Amino acid sequence: MSTQILERPETKDADTGPEMFHYVRKEKIAESAVMGTFVVALCGEKFPVTKSPKPGSPVCPQCKEIYESMKH
Repeated sequence: MSTQILERPETKDADTGPEMFHYVRKEKIAESAVMGTFVVALCGEKFPVTKSPKPGSPVCPQCKEIYESMKH
């Protein structure tokens, strides 16, 4: 399974912290960006791809934990 950090900034109030991005299946990213279909993150969040993370962007803690456990 191929995953990549992407998408889904969680919208938060300015005082509650930065946007977070989720891990999703790499092969679904382009399809979602072009067609508007929803992707499912490792943590279970469903959303359409609307933007890409920049280096150093914060990652969803649940997605990161699941991804790290899959690498072993």
